[in-house]
Amino acid sequence: MIRVLFVCLGNICRSPTAHGVMLSRLKEEGLEEHVEVDSAGTASWHIGRSPDPRSQHAARQRGVDISDLKARQVCEADFHQFDYLLAMDSSNLKDLKAMHRVCGGTVPQLFVREFAHSFTEQEVPDPYYGGEAGFRHVLDLVEDACDGLIADIRSRL
Repeated sequence: MIRVLFVCLGNICRSPTAHGVMLSRLKEEGLEEHVEVDSAGTASWHIGRSPDPRSQHAARQRGVDISDLKARQVCEADFHQFDYLLAMDSSNLKDLKAMHRVCGGTVPQLFVREFAHSFTEQEVPDPYYGGEAGFRHVLDLVEDACDGLIADIRSRL
């Protein structure tokens, strides 16, 4: 079993979107039995909350339901339980690397920089303070990077 953890700041916009898209893509590819997916935030502000309604709406527009996900915070055990720790932006990557220096385990990576092929962007921008277009752009980036991630996972199976 390969385990993937997507990480953003509050775990209510970007990382649950990536979580849901990845689950959907894995099902399409027949890999859902081989890959476990989760998401978390570096901050504790939204623990236990559902994804932002705008994230849910944007994902639903593309056939992905993330309404059942609940926010949680990254913990030390995640570095030892997951094969991929994927940060949505450099700020969260910095926080994850600081944790990694203390607890070891899986080295965190920047999700889009490592796995997207159709975009020059390095990060998934936070759509929280913007409009609907920002949430759609998050999906564009995440879908592309999930496809690249699945190709990488296939090489490990």
